[in-house]
Amino acid sequence: MSRCCIIYNEPLPGALEDELDVIDQVDHVEKGLRELGIDAYRKGITDKFMDEVNALVLEKPDFVYNLVESINNKGELNYFVPALLNLNSIPYTGNSHEAIFMTTSKVLSGRMMKMAGIPNPECYLPSQMNLLKPGKKYILKPIWEDGSLGITADSVFVCKPGYEEKLKGLSDSHWFIEEFIDGREFNMSVFSGSNGPEVLPVAEIVFVGYDETRPKIIDYKAKWEMDTFEYDNTVRDFPGEKLDSDIMNKLRKVTLDCWHLFGLKGYARVDARVDGNNNVFVIEINANPCIQPNGGFMAATRTGGYNFPEVLQRIIDDLNK
Repeated sequence: MSRCCIIYNEPLPGALEDELDVIDQVDHVEKGLRELGIDAYRKGITDKFMDEVNALVLEKPDFVYNLVESINNKGELNYFVPALLNLNSIPYTGNSHEAIFMTTSKVLSGRMMKMAGIPNPECYLPSQMNLLKPGKKYILKPIWEDGSLGITADSVFVCKPGYEEKLKGLSDSHWFIEEFIDGREFNMSVFSGSNGPEVLPVAEIVFVGYDETRPKIIDYKAKWEMDTFEYDNTVRDFPGEKLDSDIMNKLRKVTLDCWHLFGLKGYARVDARVDGNNNVFVIEINANPCIQPNGGFMAATRTGGYNFPEVLQRIIDDLNK
C-alpha cells in the first residue's frame, strides 16, 4: 500500500474563513486517497517548515500531497516547501515550486504572458501611478495573495483628480494596479491526462442584480462572507453550448497557452475577463486551486463527469519527482 503525507498550512490562531478553508481540503483529500487504497496522514506546516520537511525525509512517504497555500498566512512564501521537497527528492503533487512562484506573483506572471503573446490587462506598480490614463478604470490588487484577499468593491477606481490618495504609501513589493476589464468573468479549470492537459467545462461567474454602482468582481465578500449581497449574488454557471463558440475557443486556447508557458502540472485554474468586443484577458493563474467540494475546480470536474477518486488519480499520475 502506498503511503502519502498531506501537507498544508497550519492556520494561525484566530484564523478567518479564507485560511481555515484548507482544513476542508485536507479532509476531502484524505478521504479520497483512502478510497484509492492509499495510506494517508497529515502534517501541518508552520514557520518551522525546515524542521517539518526534515521530519518528512525521515518518515519516507511514497509521495506528498501538497496543500500548502502560505506560511504564516503569507502567500509569497508558498513555494518554499515544494522547493525543499524538490531538494530532498520527495515526490509531490500539483505544480512545481517554480510554477507556483511564477504564478503567485501576478506582476511576474503578467509580464511573462505579455512576452508570450497571451492577452492580459496592462498593469502598473504604485510608484508608476503617473502612467495611469485619466478617465480609465483600474483595480488595485495584492501581488502575492489569492482567494480575493485584499480586494473590496473600493478596489475598483477611476483615474481622476484625487485618486492618488488611494495609492499613497503602497509598496511596490505587495500591490499593483491593473487595467479593469469591464465585462464578463470566466474560470477555466484544467488537469493532467494521459494525452496532455484537459480543459474542463468552462464556468462563468454571473453577477445577479449588480447595478452600475457595484463593480462586477469577485471580492472578499463574494468569496467568503456568507449572508452578504455579494456572496449570495455571484453565481457560478456552466453555460456549455450556450456560450458563443468564438469566446469558448479563445478561453480554451489561453488556458492551454498558460499551462504550457508556466510548465503547469497536476491541476490548475485560469481566470479571465471578456470585454464587450469578446476580447479575452487572463487575470490570474491559480496553480493548485482549492480542491474542496464547493470550489470551482471540483465543480468543473463534476460537470465534466469525473468523480473525486478519478481526479485524484490524474493528479497523482503527474507527480513532481
